Amino acid sequence: MRTNQSPAPTRGRRGSSLIAVFWLMSILNLAVFTTIQLLKFESDLVVAQVHGTKAGQMAEMGIAVAANPVAERGDFALLEQMFEGGLSGFRVTIESEGAQFNINSLPQDRGDGAPPDKSLLRELFVEWGLESDQAQEIVDALVDWIDGDDLEELNGAEFPDYDEMGYRNRPYNRPFYSLDEMRLVRGMDILERVYPDWRDWFTIWSNGGLDVNEAQPELLARAAEVTIDEAMAIQDRVLGPDQERGTEDDLPFNSITEVMDLLGISDIQRIIVEPRLTANDPTTRIESTGWSGDTKRRITLIVRNRTGRPSILERREELVP
Repeated sequence: MRTNQSPAPTRGRRGSSLIAVFWLMSILNLAVFTTIQLLKFESDLVVAQVHGTKAGQMAEMGIAVAANPVAERGDFALLEQMFEGGLSGFRVTIESEGAQFNINSLPQDRGDGAPPDKSLLRELFVEWGLESDQAQEIVDALVDWIDGDDLEELNGAEFPDYDEMGYRNRPYNRPFYSLDEMRLVRGMDILERVYPDWRDWFTIWSNGGLDVNEAQPELLARAAEVTIDEAMAIQDRVLGPDQERGTEDDLPFNSITEVMDLLGISDIQRIIVEPRLTANDPTTRIESTGWSGDTKRRITLIVRNRTGRPSILERREELVP
């Protein structure tokens, strides 16, 4: 007896082949898309590298221009230059580091038998929102951080205190190398929560005193223990009739005695105020921002004696958003 065998369904095979073709096309499309994206990424990376390199070169050019002793902060045509129709260029600012309080100077023995100037910092911290006892603890901790001994200030913090907190290498018993190091001092986290902009008031690079020709009235008022209006009189004199810094009619002070006389500070008060101030601090901050396309680079240079025998104290490069 012959058995009838039905042939395999060709329709099912056609359907499977069609699905396989679709899968193959999808894989090919994915491969092509991935290749295009990789090429675009590499192209964008090359363009970014080119713009980044050029922006860095522009920033370097700005530093070279501003580091020249003949360049002055009012030379805007010199300190801001554009090329290629504005697609690239640099912008430079020249500022004095003496415009802020030197945090390594205030909490330090002044060398003439006078103790550290704690009162200025304490009153400043209280003005920012701390309680008096909190402010005093932070000030004493700052003193203990930069002095070279293990003797603890009345409300300060030395090795045993930091050891209890889990820090075995603090305090450093030396001056601060950066403002960020101040955040390691016990209690500075409290101050930062109350007043996040505390860095705007301090530097580590100036010669010591607050420069009366550069500082803002808020800082001058605190240092000289006068009102803001009285401190404004100092700035008005320095800026001259046009009230713009870096112009020909500026009338900077040449000595602290002139400032004391202008403010009418008594002889007794001068003993406290005079060490806090200086005139014509030789430390300069040069900040050059270069750009190419949408890419920016910034170089910051701290220079002492820019117009004499300059020495570089710090150089920092960074990306700019």
